[in-house]
Amino acid sequence: MFFSGWDSLVRTLIAGVLAYVALVVFLRISGKRTLSKMNAFDLVVTVALGSTLATVLLAQDVALAEGMTAFALLIGLQFVVTWSSIRVRWVRRLATGEPLMLLYSGEYLPAALRKARVTEDEIRAAVRSAGVDSLDQVRAVVLETDGSFSVIRPSEGGQESSLAGVS
Repeated sequence: MFFSGWDSLVRTLIAGVLAYVALVVFLRISGKRTLSKMNAFDLVVTVALGSTLATVLLAQDVALAEGMTAFALLIGLQFVVTWSSIRVRWVRRLATGEPLMLLYSGEYLPAALRKARVTEDEIRAAVRSAGVDSLDQVRAVVLETDGSFSVIRPSEGGQESSLAGVS
């Protein structure tokens, strides 16, 4: 129960080091996008990579080559989806979603709050975190695709709005 033999410990050590090195190499090759701020799609890939690493480390019936193939497959699929999402809008919407405006010109948007399952208290907390003491000083609060809140203050100039494309 506590010790099943030296063979399994040596296998775990060797497979662990090699799987870790392989994962780091694959992540470096795939680019910074693989390790970017997470939306739901990125979270799934990250959890799957962690689960695959754990399986390679602990499951004696999974060969290191199979684990490396799984790493390559997951990272490759993420590359294909992110490459496609840059070029095809419906793929982007499917993989990452779209930001959602929850408050505009100091007024809550109740339908958007319900859709996002966000409370007014959470909006006020986001506004406070942005260092703003009044909702009247906020142009908009947006729920971003990674689950974070962006608090937008009114602009002074006539530049393009960062709210373009936010529903």
